[in-house]
Amino acid sequence: MTEEILLLIGERIRARRQEKNITLEQLANKAGVTKGLISQIENNRTVPSLPVLLSIVHCLDENMKGFFEGLQAKMVDQKYFVIRKGEAKEVSREPVKGFSYKRIFSRAVNSSAFDMELLEMKPGAARRQMVSTEAYELKFLIQGQIEYQVDKEKFEMQEGDSLAFDGRHPHRVKNIGKTNALLLVIYLF
Repeated sequence: MTEEILLLIGERIRARRQEKNITLEQLANKAGVTKGLISQIENNRTVPSLPVLLSIVHCLDENMKGFFEGLQAKMVDQKYFVIRKGEAKEVSREPVKGFSYKRIFSRAVNSSAFDMELLEMKPGAARRQMVSTEAYELKFLIQGQIEYQVDKEKFEMQEGDSLAFDGRHPHRVKNIGKTNALLLVIYLF
């Protein structure tokens, strides 16, 4: 199973859960895991163990073949990719008021994978809780002014500033400007 398929699994779990009107908490209780773990899997912040994945798929009343069907087809071996304006796909991540993610590109490269997204934050939007990912994170502030916190360190970023860090360290972001902030986010798994 390649890293690219692992990125698609979280999306598939979320889609199946939402199609069946199952809440994160209901799925977590049924699968015997925490609501936070389901959220992290759906948001590609962690990769589930095989027993957890099998339990989740079973609790969604899906058969394995049906659940994984079509994932391989999404990974066509191409030499280049052009992503046109407006082709970015809305991504539903954790429910933080004022945050809007759009996935630009997601691809496995050799034994690694990366995911590239745009995060638009309304003025005052902030993640209250610290989060962590199983990825190295790269950020580029296209527009606005934000405050980023990694562990206990807080710093302000202006348009054109970049940030790179190990996403396993707890972190959060806040729009401290008076306009929308636009952040290019790249996850390297």
